[in-house]
Amino acid sequence: MSRGGAASGGAQKGGKKKAVTFVIDCAKPVEDKIMDIASLEKFLQERMKVGGKPGALGDTVTVTRDKTKISVTANETFSKRYLKYLTKKYLKKNNVRDWLRVIASNKERSIYELRYFNIADNEVEEED
Repeated sequence: MSRGGAASGGAQKGGKKKAVTFVIDCAKPVEDKIMDIASLEKFLQERMKVGGKPGALGDTVTVTRDKTKISVTANETFSKRYLKYLTKKYLKKNNVRDWLRVIASNKERSIYELRYFNIADNEVEEED
C-alpha cells in the first residue's frame, strides 16, 4: 500500500492550472510621492526567481502596473509570502521601510497594501 502513486496522479487530472493574481496597492505612498511605482515594478521583474533563476520570468509570471497598483500573475505555483518578502526588500533598499509596512487587505486576501505606521498613536501613549 504505497501512497506515492495516488499523490502524483491526483493533483492535475483533467484541466489546466488556474492563474493566480496578486496585487500590491501602493496608493498612499505614490500619492505622497515617497516612492516610484515604476521602480518597484522593475525591482520585482529583476529579482523575482522562477525556477531558481532571478529575472527569468518567461511566460509563467507577468508583472503589470496600473497608476497605483502592481499586479503579479503566475501560471504555476507562486507564493504570496515571497511577494511580500520582495516588497519589503525593496522598501528597505530605498530607505522607506521605517515608515511603510506591507499588510494583507481585510477585504480580499490576494491584495497587499502599503500603509504607514501609526506614529501619532504611539506619541499619544507616551505622553500619558
